[in-house]
Amino acid sequence: MRPLEQLDKDTILDEEIFIEVYEITDKVERERLIQALEVRADNLGVKTFFNRLKRAYAGVEKEINARKALPSLMENWTNFTGKYDNMQCGGWIATDGGIFFKTNKLNEMEQIACYHPILPLERMKNLETGEEQIKLAYKRNGQWFEIVTPKTTITSNAKIVGLSSQGVSVTSETARLLVKYLADVENANEDYITVQISSSKLGWRNGCFLPYDNAILFDGDLRFKSLYDSIQEHGIYDIWLEHVKELRSSNRLEIKFLLAASFSSILVSMLGALPFIVDLWGETEGGKTVTEMLAASVWANPSESVYIGDFKSTEVVLEVKADMLNHLPMIFDDTSKVSAKIRENFEGFVYDLCSGKGKSRSNRELGVRRENTWKNVIITNGERPLQAYVTQGGAINRILEVECHEKVYEDAPKTADIIKANYGFAGKRFVEIVKEMGVDSIKIIQKNFLKSLANDEKMQKQSIALSVVLTADKIINDHIFQDDRLITLEEASTALIDRTEVSDNERCYEFIQDKIAMNYSRFDATAMCEKWGILEEDFAYIFPQALDEICKSGGFSRKSFTSWASKRNLIVSGANGKTAMVKKIAGKSTRCICLKRDKNDGFEEIDETDNIQFKLPFD
Repeated sequence: MRPLEQLDKDTILDEEIFIEVYEITDKVERERLIQALEVRADNLGVKTFFNRLKRAYAGVEKEINARKALPSLMENWTNFTGKYDNMQCGGWIATDGGIFFKTNKLNEMEQIACYHPILPLERMKNLETGEEQIKLAYKRNGQWFEIVTPKTTITSNAKIVGLSSQGVSVTSETARLLVKYLADVENANEDYITVQISSSKLGWRNGCFLPYDNAILFDGDLRFKSLYDSIQEHGIYDIWLEHVKELRSSNRLEIKFLLAASFSSILVSMLGALPFIVDLWGETEGGKTVTEMLAASVWANPSESVYIGDFKSTEVVLEVKADMLNHLPMIFDDTSKVSAKIRENFEGFVYDLCSGKGKSRSNRELGVRRENTWKNVIITNGERPLQAYVTQGGAINRILEVECHEKVYEDAPKTADIIKANYGFAGKRFVEIVKEMGVDSIKIIQKNFLKSLANDEKMQKQSIALSVVLTADKIINDHIFQDDRLITLEEASTALIDRTEVSDNERCYEFIQDKIAMNYSRFDATAMCEKWGILEEDFAYIFPQALDEICKSGGFSRKSFTSWASKRNLIVSGANGKTAMVKKIAGKSTRCICLKRDKNDGFEEIDETDNIQFKLPFD
C-alpha cells in the first residue's frame, strides 16, 4: 500500500485499499491500519464515505469466509454449534457466522438474512384462541437464548423487526430475507418441529394443572413473566412445613383461614362456585402482611411485589392478571392503595372480580377479543374492612371478612424470612392430592359443610364461599399438616354476614332514620332552613324530592327502597295503592311519602327467604 500521506480524497476510497486491508490476517495489524486510514480520511474530509465502504467490505468479507467454510459443512443444513440439532434449510448458508442466501453476487448486502444463528424450535397452539405462537432460538455472543412470539410476528416484514427489542439482529433491510429463511426452515422441518398445545391461563386445563404438568405449555402475557416465574419450588419443603405447623399450633384464625383460602382457590371451579374475596383487616402492625405472605408461599415466592400485587394498576391490567392466574389465588396488599379510577367505582370492580368475567372489548381489527375469565379466590388486606369501601349488598355478600387481632406472630420477621426462603411446595402437593381424591369425593365434603352452614339469617353466596374454604381446610388438615387444627364452624361463622346487615333496602331504611334524627330542624315548620317534611307521632311525612336526595346521598335507590318498604307495610299507601299520599302541611296539600319510623312497632315484616330452597350450583 502506498504511503498514507500520498493518498488523496479519491484514492483513499479505491477498492484496492480495502482489498489490501482485509487481506491482512493479523487482526491487530489490520485494526491499526484501519484507524490510521480513518484519521487520513478525516483530514481529507471524506471520513463518512470511508466508513460506509469499510462497513460494506467488512460484510462482504464475512460472507466470503462463510462460503470458504462451505466445503466442510453439510449442504442444505444448518451448521450451528451448540445444543440444538441441525435442521434442513434449503438454499441457505447457516453457520455461526450468520445466515446468507446462496448467490454468486458477493457484494449484495441484502442477501444477508441475519448476522447470527437463529432457528424455529416449536409451534404452540393456544387452547383458548386457537392462535399459534412459535418458539425461536438464537445465538448471540456465544450464548443461546429462547423466545416465544406470535406466529404472525415472523410472517410479516414489518412485525419481525420488533424482535430486535429481544436481542435478535434484524432491521427493516434484512427483515424480508429473515422472514423467508424462517418460513423455509419451518416448512422443511415440519416433522421435526412439534406442535404443542399451550395455554395463556394457569390452573386446570384439560385435566392438567399448569404450571406443574408439562403436557400443556404456558404462553401467557409477557407483562407477567416475573409473576409466572415466581410460581416455583424453592428451598426445603420440610422447613416450610414444620414452621407452618408451629404457627398453626397457636390456633390463630387469621393463620388457619388465610392458608385454607389460598389452597381453596383451585377448588372454586370444580365445586361450581363463583370467585369470592377473603379480606383480612385490622390495625397496623398486627401481622396482616406476613399472613398474606404465608398464604402466597403455598404457591409462589411471597417476597414483596413478586406474587403479591396491589390495586394501583388499571382495571384492564388486573383483569388480564386474573385471567392468567385463572384458578390460582390473586393476592393484593393494602386496600387503601386502590387507584383513584378504581375507587370511583369500587363496588363495580368488586362485582367484576367476583363475577369471574372481564368486559368485552374489540381488537385492532374491530373483532371481539377473547373475554378474560377466572374462577379463584381473591385475598386482600387493609386497616379497614373491605366492606367499608362498598355499600351495595350484592358486593358485600361476595366478601368473607376476617379480623386480624394484635400480635398474630411471636416473631413475625422470623416467619417472613423462613417463608421467603422456602416456598412453592405445598401448592403442588395439594394439586396431587386433589387429583387423587377426585371431584366427587371433594363435593361430598363440601355438601356436608353446606348443611352445617345452612342458616336463613346468613347469605347463601357467602355460605357457599365459606364451604369451599372449609373443604380445603379439611383436606390440608388430613393430608398435609395432619395436626387437627381445623377451623371450627363457630370460628368460620364470624366471616359471614347476616341478611339484615347486607340488605341494601334494610340499610337504606336505617340510613333514612339516622338522617331524620340528625336533621329535626328540617321537619320543624318554624325553623329557618330547607324543609324535608314533617314528623307526626310514629310517622315521617317526607317530600318525594327530599327522599330522592337522601337515598342518593347514601348510594341507595329510592325506587327499590319504596317498593321494599311498601311490601313490609313500612309505607302508608296513598290513593290507588301509590307510595305517595297527600298530606296537609302548613294548610297546603302536599304530596309526601308516609314512612313508619319504627319498623318493629305493629307492622309485619315479610321474609322473602321463606320460599328459597338452598341449592348448590353443581346440583
